[in-house]
Amino acid sequence: MRDDSAQLLDCLPRLRRYARALLGDRSEADDLVQDTVERAWKRLSSWRQGSDMRPWLFSIMHNLHVDRLRRPAPELVALSEDLVQSTPSTGTLELRELDAALPLLPPEQREVLLLVALEEMTYEEVAATLGIPPGTVMSRLSRARERLRLLMLGHPVPVPLKVVK
Repeated sequence: MRDDSAQLLDCLPRLRRYARALLGDRSEADDLVQDTVERAWKRLSSWRQGSDMRPWLFSIMHNLHVDRLRRPAPELVALSEDLVQSTPSTGTLELRELDAALPLLPPEQREVLLLVALEEMTYEEVAATLGIPPGTVMSRLSRARERLRLLMLGHPVPVPLKVVK
């Protein structure tokens, strides 16, 4: 059996990748990963030995992310045009479009899409990570893919209205 700390370190690249895709900001993502690792280290005794550590860590990250969403948002500062590359390639443009479209997805759809597509987690692992049924994972994933497809094609995406009684 591998050392717990080695398993935790092995998960860092995936945690970073998911956090960066989820948040879209490298600094915020690194802060989320650091907080996740800190909490995991403190609660390492609650991890079930012999199981895959990755879903456990993603659950911690998810809970921290939800907690952060509940806090007031900090003031955003726009980047200057000098920071944007002047002649991007077609692949770069597609990645930028995807990067711009991801934040337009509802958070619950974006989380599921990133965990399945980027982190290659199974529906069951995603369900356990987010604390939702596997059927909900499948429906959110389907809606996220369809919404992302429409956004990438430049079609307006209807925003469902909530019924207020």
